[in-house]
Amino acid sequence: MTSITSVELNYLVFRYLQESGFIHSAFALGYEAGINKCPIDGNLVPPAALITVVQKGLQYLEMEANLSNNDTDLDENFSFLQPLDLITKDVHELRQIIKDKRKSLLKDKDVDKELESERGRAREKERRESEVECGRAREKERLEREKERLERDKDHDKDRDKIEKEKEREKQHEDPDMVMDQDEKVHVNQGEAGVFGGPEPMDISTTSISQSCEISSSDVTILQGHTSEVCACAWNPTGSLLASGSGDSTARIWTIADSSSRSGAQSSPLNVLVLKHVKGRTNEKSKDVTTLDWNVDGTLLATGSYDGQARIWNTNGELRSTLSKHKGPIFSLKWNKKGDYLLTGSCDKTAIVWDVKAEEWKQQFEFHSGPTLDVDWRNNVSFATSSTDNMIFVCKIGETRPIKTFAGHQGEVNCVKWDPTGSLLASCSDDITAKIWSMKQDKYVYDLKEHSKEIYTIRWSPTGPGTNNPNQQLVLASASFDSTVKLWDVEQGKLINSLNGHREPVYSVAFSPNGEYLASGSLDKSMHIWSLKSGKIVKTYTGNGGIFEVCWNKDGDKIAACFANNTVCVLDFRK
Repeated sequence: MTSITSVELNYLVFRYLQESGFIHSAFALGYEAGINKCPIDGNLVPPAALITVVQKGLQYLEMEANLSNNDTDLDENFSFLQPLDLITKDVHELRQIIKDKRKSLLKDKDVDKELESERGRAREKERRESEVECGRAREKERLEREKERLERDKDHDKDRDKIEKEKEREKQHEDPDMVMDQDEKVHVNQGEAGVFGGPEPMDISTTSISQSCEISSSDVTILQGHTSEVCACAWNPTGSLLASGSGDSTARIWTIADSSSRSGAQSSPLNVLVLKHVKGRTNEKSKDVTTLDWNVDGTLLATGSYDGQARIWNTNGELRSTLSKHKGPIFSLKWNKKGDYLLTGSCDKTAIVWDVKAEEWKQQFEFHSGPTLDVDWRNNVSFATSSTDNMIFVCKIGETRPIKTFAGHQGEVNCVKWDPTGSLLASCSDDITAKIWSMKQDKYVYDLKEHSKEIYTIRWSPTGPGTNNPNQQLVLASASFDSTVKLWDVEQGKLINSLNGHREPVYSVAFSPNGEYLASGSLDKSMHIWSLKSGKIVKTYTGNGGIFEVCWNKDGDKIAACFANNTVCVLDFRK
């Protein structure tokens, strides 16, 4: 009989440790066992060879125990023995176990059939759940939007009645020709124009917000044209163009006038380019624009869609290329700084790096066991991915395995972001924590636990080393379903400030380019601008729908917010 030598066994164990990611253990074994002197050609040994050998050994023992000279019942499956039985008992003991279990099986045959039926139903349930798993992350957000949409009409009627009653009271107690103060003008104009149609700003804001913080209607430009909720927006990094993506199967590029131009609702075709993601009458919902990103020089816009395709457009609204390989919706999409690669993360559990010039995929990374929720470049060739499987992987172009694995979250990891230098990675999760990781260690550096509900997103401040504001402290902001935004000292892993001003989940935060202010957008229909120095609200605006994203332009004088009521608002911050 052929036997395995100690040298061969050592090599199989060495390969198993390497393949399982136990690099240090593999090195120690390789050094002590002299694997480098081993005569075995590693190219001839298939992956998982040790597991295959052990499994075949267990199968042999199982066959030997089940088969005997007088056995006629050979159609039974060999499910009577456990792996531990095969390892710890001899053949005679194993045969006795099988004999006893077969007797029991015959007595309880009907019960066993029922159990098998239950297992079948459980498997079917599991299969159905896996089929809908792809939409879990998106569905959570969609449910919030649907709730907001159902309440919108009710709020609209209620608040319009309120405004009408207020007008009646003013007519009774004041001279109709009397000049109203500036704040009253703003509120009445909003109601009469029908542009906002929502509650007065002070009704939605906290009592600590003063009237002077309210952004007047003259400093707001409302961009109308989308026919469904607006999920994403992004300023061109070099000019006055604003991109928005919507559930109506379009992205739009808006040309925003300077501050001296007249404000108000803009819907003229001259101000907007419509980037259609659907041709003819097909299922538009499968073409929802879920994410978008400008390249660093502002010449190309990439959009990700629910149909699993990424598209690249120029600033004239012309489609340059369509990138197709994903088998599920794209949830995140980012250009690298060099602009030669585009990174996409999808519900199909993979991330793909695309060669933009060649218009083809360069490498697909299939490491997650659940939908990929977010991706973020560390540098031009490596990046991080997060997923519903609670895991974070750091990947590198050309490498077939992750170069780093971060395990520690106990819930879906909604967002990952590298700090400005690419040395620290921040993550946030449904497990109500944010964590900071370093490539120098496997465990998180800090575990940030001050929130009371799921954390939806995080952002690093554009301050500290490697930024345009090197003398200011580096800060991490986290936005949560607990209606708060929290600011963290990343050097000590401590809470700096909790910004409590919203009444509903906060979906988006964005730092101003100079690092002095933070904008936050919430489902409570309000956007607050906070001073990081004082921790107080300096400006606030209330629209007519939940806010899904906020972003600053490159000069820091305008902020865009996209709403559930199909509009995009541009606010003038400097006025």
